[in-house]
Amino acid sequence: MDALPDELHLLPATRRALLHRIAAAQSEGRAPSLVAAVARGGAVVWEGARTSAEGHGPDGNVQYRIGSITKTFTAVLVMRLRDEGLLSLADPVEKHLPGTGAGEVTVAQLLSHTGGLAAETPGEWWERSSAALRPELADVLGEEPFRFEPGRRHHYSNPGYTLLGSLVEALRGRPWEEALRAEVLEPLGLDRTTVQAQAPYAGGWAVHPWADVMLPEPAEDLGLMAPAGQLWSTTRDLARFGQFLIHGDDRVLGAATVAEMAVAASPPEPGLADQGYGLGLQLVQSGARRIAGHSGSLPGFVAGLWLSAADDLSAVVLANCTSGLPAATVAVELLHLVAEAEPRIPAPWKPFAEEDPVALELCGPWYWGTAAHAVRLRSDGHLELGPVAVQGRAARFRPQPDGTWVGLSGYYAGETLRAVRGPDGTVSHLDLGSFVFTRQPYDPETPVPGGVDPQGWRGIG
Repeated sequence: MDALPDELHLLPATRRALLHRIAAAQSEGRAPSLVAAVARGGAVVWEGARTSAEGHGPDGNVQYRIGSITKTFTAVLVMRLRDEGLLSLADPVEKHLPGTGAGEVTVAQLLSHTGGLAAETPGEWWERSSAALRPELADVLGEEPFRFEPGRRHHYSNPGYTLLGSLVEALRGRPWEEALRAEVLEPLGLDRTTVQAQAPYAGGWAVHPWADVMLPEPAEDLGLMAPAGQLWSTTRDLARFGQFLIHGDDRVLGAATVAEMAVAASPPEPGLADQGYGLGLQLVQSGARRIAGHSGSLPGFVAGLWLSAADDLSAVVLANCTSGLPAATVAVELLHLVAEAEPRIPAPWKPFAEEDPVALELCGPWYWGTAAHAVRLRSDGHLELGPVAVQGRAARFRPQPDGTWVGLSGYYAGETLRAVRGPDGTVSHLDLGSFVFTRQPYDPETPVPGGVDPQGWRGIG
């Protein structure tokens, strides 16, 4: 971390606050060990660890099992297939995996846990029993795989992500773990994220709830269930993975696709109005901060990975105990500590890279009826439209090859902004999803829906 730019170095007070939080978590949670990391600007900016063992403790290179954080990696593989045109999120699973008995469920519903499938497999607790008990998808899904009608509600499903892993294998023609290594782990340099444990790694422990004694947990290979929770990883790898989920990487997924993954794709579960689920990412409203990520657990391990795109922060906490330590909650708290103590330093302002007279022609004040709005051209080539001095709908727009603009956020996401020109070639008005924006309030020279009173503006006589 010595090579970090000055703006990424955390202050001593912040570093101590982070250390104090994980020390309290390890002590109060009675975990044999805990490791944590925070990343910003594409780099790990802080690491910490606490351990009950004498001598050398764990560091950011020690593997822990990460449980359901594996699901986010599987979701990345599926989104790559979508971006390559090999599937649509609206495709029923039956199109690519015929004969499963769950074929009516769509890819998007599996990604967002809205497929109505059972939360767990039939039979024994799959996390603590041999994968030999579930050699086929039929053994994972059972005779009655559904608990709800697909698309009706959010219901977390581990078998659903098993289906997604099998979908990847069917379309790639190779095992899920091989596709993951070649398409995600190697391009991102996550060489300490593996399907099987590679030394140095932590052993999994159960800590007695009423006594300070421990019991080793078995480390079962999950077989077909691997895409739902198999992976081992480190805090350094996961903190960097969190940065990828903020910025994207064109070798794996572009920025627009990772941003899409963090958009709510399912309603929150009843009683959890501050939580939702995107495409392979849990979404949480934590105070004023909207964060995305995933929690994870397997017998002997708990994990949490969270990111705040607005703060350019990712934080991870890993511990080797079955329960008692809220790793995901602690990771959220680490995010808040850094974001509030050391707000993100804005990037330097830079002018637009090239002249664009067409876009400049759209800039300045416009009126939707009597509501004043402003259009601004930003240095990334996007347009911003927002109300002036009052609250209202605001959005960013990306230019399209046909000269229109498509909304990226808010009410106007996906809607088309079009500049309508008059006979002389100048811009007459803007059309945005049927809304007409004019240079003057209710300009009579433009086709305002419903027309404009021919007597014009006047006072009370």
